[in-house]
Amino acid sequence: MELIIIRHGLPLRVEKKDNTPADPGLSETGIKQAEKLGQWLKNEKIDAIYSSPMKRARMTAEPLAKFKGIEINIDPSLAEFDVQSSKYVPMEELRETDYELWKDLVSGGFEARYDMEAFRQKVLESLDRISAENKGKRVTVVCHGGLINTFAAHVLGIEKYFFFAPEYTCINRFLVASSGLKSIVSLNEFGHLRDDLVFA
Repeated sequence: MELIIIRHGLPLRVEKKDNTPADPGLSETGIKQAEKLGQWLKNEKIDAIYSSPMKRARMTAEPLAKFKGIEINIDPSLAEFDVQSSKYVPMEELRETDYELWKDLVSGGFEARYDMEAFRQKVLESLDRISAENKGKRVTVVCHGGLINTFAAHVLGIEKYFFFAPEYTCINRFLVASSGLKSIVSLNEFGHLRDDLVFA
């Protein structure tokens, strides 16, 4: 079967003062990215769509689901490791506003703040289950950068939780054999955003 794992679009910045989960929705840019993603994939054969329960992922999955006429399967096990965090700042914005914190996070700071090994186990179990439920099919999973990194690192045999920066609404393709053997077809496809790219 083929797993197409997609990162959500650009979210809003949210900081909750009552310590409830931030759970931001998509920004105006993120909504446009999600629409372009749906347009890009609308002619591909897709048998099922799964999504993290977090707003930014659900909103990203909606245009694709509409184009394909497929109901979204909301799967709580696909939530990002920061699901309970009361603050969400897009990494690009954090780099501009608090460079030292950004540098700490990208150099391993997430591991100090979250139980990343438990997260890794959850990711692998969730995607193994989805694969087993959809043998011989092509399935999209709309989720988060941490999940994509964790699964891709596992498939490649890399002993890191984060090793690349997935673009918003990027497409990452994996093959899962009936034996359980996994391989990567592509990482970080974002051709649907090519008109938005700025080259230095």
